[in-house]
Amino acid sequence: QVLLVESGGGLVQAGGSLRVSCVASGITFSNYRMGYFRQAPGKEREFVAGISRSGTTTRYTDSAKGRFTISRDNAKNTVYLQMNNLKPEDTAVYYCAADFSINIASVNDRLPYDYWGQGTQVTVSS
Repeated sequence: QVLLVESGGGLVQAGGSLRVSCVASGITFSNYRMGYFRQAPGKEREFVAGISRSGTTTRYTDSAKGRFTISRDNAKNTVYLQMNNLKPEDTAVYYCAADFSINIASVNDRLPYDYWGQGTQVTVSS
């Protein structure tokens, strides 16, 4: 059984920081590109950040560039999203996702992905 379990969401004031973690089980983690998506009420799910299997390549949506950092630890089967200088418009449910790939250096910045976590709520107050 494949599980992606997120943690680290919460309520923070504008300008604050949060780190979301996602631990994977049931897959060979290093064979998967990883990504974070988010979905706000009434909006479509959108790509936020992605990272290659090796961790050497990352990609971000424009609104996240310079504020968010995605990283991974393949020894711990974990992917992280460090979010700094948070804004109210970052409020959403954040999902991690895993995408199998034979390419060790590529990033997937769009759907579909193979597996999804349950999501964690991030709320930024103004």
